[in-house]
Amino acid sequence: MFGIPVPRYAFVNREYPNQYLDYFIEEEDFVEVHGNRFWKPFVEKPVDGDDHSIMIYYPNSAGGGMKELFRKVGNRSSEFHPEVRRVRREGSYIYEEFMPTGGTDVKVYTVGPEYAHAEARKSPVVDGVVMRNPDGKEVRYPVLLTPNEKQMAREVCLAFRQAVCGFDLLRCEGRSYVCDVNGWSFVKNSYKYYDDAACVLRKMFLEAKAPHLSSAIPPMLPWKVHEVVQPSEGLTRQGSGIIGTFGQSEELRCVIAVIRHGDRTPKQKVKLKVTEEKLLNLMLKYNGGRPRAETKLKSAVQLQDLLDATRMLVPRTRPGRESDSEAEDFEHAEKLRQVKAVLEEGGHFSGIYRKVQLKPLKWVKVPKANGEGEEERPVEALMVLKYGGVLTHAGRKQAEELGRYFRNNMYPGEGTGLLRLHSTYRHDLKIYSSDEGRVQMSAAAFAKGLLDLEGQLTPILVSLVSKDSSMLDGLDNASIEMEEAKARLNDIITSGMKTSSNESLEPEFPWMTDGAGLPLNASQLLPKLVKLTKKVTEQVRLLAKDEDEELTEASSFDVVTPYDQAKALGKTNIDIDRIAAGLPCGSEGFLLMYARWRKLERDLYNERKDRFDITQIPDVYDSCKYDLLHNAHLNLEGLDELFKVAQLLADGVIPNEYGINPKQKLKIGSKIARRLLGKLLIDLRNTREEANSVAALKSNQDQQSMSMKSEKEEADHQSKLFVKSEDMRRTTSTTSEISMDQDDDDDKETKYRLDPNYAANVRTPERHVRTRLYFTSESHIHSLMNVLRYCNLDESLQEEDSLVCHNALERLYKTKELDYMSYIVLRMFENTEVALEDPKRFRIEMTFSRGADLSPLEKNDSEATSLHQEHTLPIMGPERLQEVGSCLTLEKMEKMIRPFAMPAEDFPPPSTPAGFSGYFAKSAAVLERLVNLWPFHKHDKHASANGR
Repeated sequence: MFGIPVPRYAFVNREYPNQYLDYFIEEEDFVEVHGNRFWKPFVEKPVDGDDHSIMIYYPNSAGGGMKELFRKVGNRSSEFHPEVRRVRREGSYIYEEFMPTGGTDVKVYTVGPEYAHAEARKSPVVDGVVMRNPDGKEVRYPVLLTPNEKQMAREVCLAFRQAVCGFDLLRCEGRSYVCDVNGWSFVKNSYKYYDDAACVLRKMFLEAKAPHLSSAIPPMLPWKVHEVVQPSEGLTRQGSGIIGTFGQSEELRCVIAVIRHGDRTPKQKVKLKVTEEKLLNLMLKYNGGRPRAETKLKSAVQLQDLLDATRMLVPRTRPGRESDSEAEDFEHAEKLRQVKAVLEEGGHFSGIYRKVQLKPLKWVKVPKANGEGEEERPVEALMVLKYGGVLTHAGRKQAEELGRYFRNNMYPGEGTGLLRLHSTYRHDLKIYSSDEGRVQMSAAAFAKGLLDLEGQLTPILVSLVSKDSSMLDGLDNASIEMEEAKARLNDIITSGMKTSSNESLEPEFPWMTDGAGLPLNASQLLPKLVKLTKKVTEQVRLLAKDEDEELTEASSFDVVTPYDQAKALGKTNIDIDRIAAGLPCGSEGFLLMYARWRKLERDLYNERKDRFDITQIPDVYDSCKYDLLHNAHLNLEGLDELFKVAQLLADGVIPNEYGINPKQKLKIGSKIARRLLGKLLIDLRNTREEANSVAALKSNQDQQSMSMKSEKEEADHQSKLFVKSEDMRRTTSTTSEISMDQDDDDDKETKYRLDPNYAANVRTPERHVRTRLYFTSESHIHSLMNVLRYCNLDESLQEEDSLVCHNALERLYKTKELDYMSYIVLRMFENTEVALEDPKRFRIEMTFSRGADLSPLEKNDSEATSLHQEHTLPIMGPERLQEVGSCLTLEKMEKMIRPFAMPAEDFPPPSTPAGFSGYFAKSAAVLERLVNLWPFHKHDKHASANGR
């Protein structure tokens, strides 16, 4: 009614519990009210304002479940219920679009229409744990409001015709929304708010009853006039940490990390041609009845339909294989059995785990049902089932541990560290993930460790992680070049070229040769690899055969029992009971384990053509490593030896799949990581511009402070000094805040900041660090690393040295694998003692980690032994990519990376980056326009409180 922005919503009004409403529809991943559709995640609030039981429902793609928000009980404010999928129907509810706020809520309190105080706190949506100080009070920090938000506060106050009220402010994707307006609200933990409220109320009373006294009484409280303002301490300095010491004038400005996902199950794919009517009808059901259109099945309902159909088609007994046709029937039946086993695995469904594609291959003309003419009907289709690649309990543990490591080591200095930075809006954090489930869950688990959160991963994922598949997924842009590299790699290995005499002496720069890293006897290792793979596969076949057939047949038509999906999305513990029973770890049964090894055996070597497929080597290595780590208790004979052979070959094959030599690696890497490289440059550029703006404004403020000292001898010293300082503060804060109402930088990220003038309990209110975390797969880690180390090979940069020092190039050559949780970190420091225009003002520091690059056979180290017992390999520490004491300037970094990065103009339209609230100066023209629009200036010449 008053034009105040609120989240999109709809009412569902019921006169009695469970009343049927024809305008309300509930499906698996959305509700629809009067045709207005709300996709999960969405919020469900009781219409009754006194009922504080608020629910948030999550989509199956993120694991599903529901989070219940309630008034604080002890240190809890919410609870996650992974088994709840359906909305409530016993009353009347408001359904709202969920607003991701980055894990932070803002509470706004008004005292009259001209005063607004705002505080930030950890959102109950994330993990439901209330942060409290030693006195038991909830931890909150005062924050600055934008001019638009101040206007909203004024309008809320006027709309409700209530001077003292409070409301929640949701800051989402650069815009702000009001929700949950309360009647009388009181701030519980801000003495500054009490003082300001007293001044505002006194002014209101005097203007109403004694206007002749209003202008005569000082605007400050009497005991505040002579209070000394403590100067803020210097920003936290770069410490010794893991990286080294670089002088006391350097300040950390930015942390960028590109991180591979954690330990996962092997990725699998089943292909089979289907002619069964039940499956063809299912395809038509979900493709709109189009006989030539393919269908993708991902939702729980779709996969359940497929499971029901498959159960009816799988024969109860396994037929013999006497003839060729019977052999084909047997193979088809076994694949159907595998599809059934995959769909039943774990007893739950989620598109984050498995996907099915049905593609029509053949059609026939049939009479229409009404007898009028003919129509096409599919008679054969290709079914492709992709599954596996799921984050294991070990992968979740690795990601959480790495998050804790970053929290304690990447932000050295301040005692309370990263958590305090983040809580006070001095930490600008964004987390991005590819579309793959294991990558998303790794990002959520990392965030849990980084921010010291508790509880399940689903709420953390939805609240803090943004998907960007265009930047972090896919190899399509370099598919041709990668096929060329694999073909050349196959020639080198199968022809035995590496065993020639000219390879006996290693060159000075071995990484510059074609096929660098391949073992000299690669061609001789292939037959051994095939032999050992057959040996392991046969043992798994016998284990699968020995499974209890009676139990399998008895349960083949049973309804799958409900399963805790949240536990499946990165379990915290190993399956002790299954291991004790001699079963595979996780939810994989012997049938699926055998299918996995049988496919590797078939694809690795074609006996009829006497041809090896070297692209299967990484998959053999992957399965070996997984079973040695998670299924060592099965004691598969020859698995240790197979792993050693596969590792020798994979250490050469995997890096060379991304380019057979440095120039090809650079070409492929720049195509795969082009968008990511462009985004990294934008991140660094925005940080620099923001830091420069702050430095320039602080310099101006220092000059103004010096000029103000000359007024100390004036008779009305105290009042004039107050008015002047308050006017100056209002000017600088309001000029900065308008930038937050405009479009932001190239990645459309709006900045919100701590209010330094009212953050008495924060030692360094000016400190600000930008963090960007990008979670992706192995391909993007290799591609980014190849561009960083070989960018100087480009024709336009041949006069330049590599960004990576010679020592690091040697270590990277010997680092064959960038394993699970491997990462590349760029940290930018600002040297405040160097002139703004000096290139050395901003320095980039590059480090990388090999990730969990430890052999599962390694048991010499005590830590490795204990971790091995938990099926978890430790993550290697960071290594330098530059010489100690070297200085890689931001200017040099930009010059070397720009030729391979997506140009800024190809990203969303750029605009002036927003800086610190209260610090980023604007031009006089912008200031004049702002003052004319400023909602409070006509009423309150001492607008200090409104600066919030």
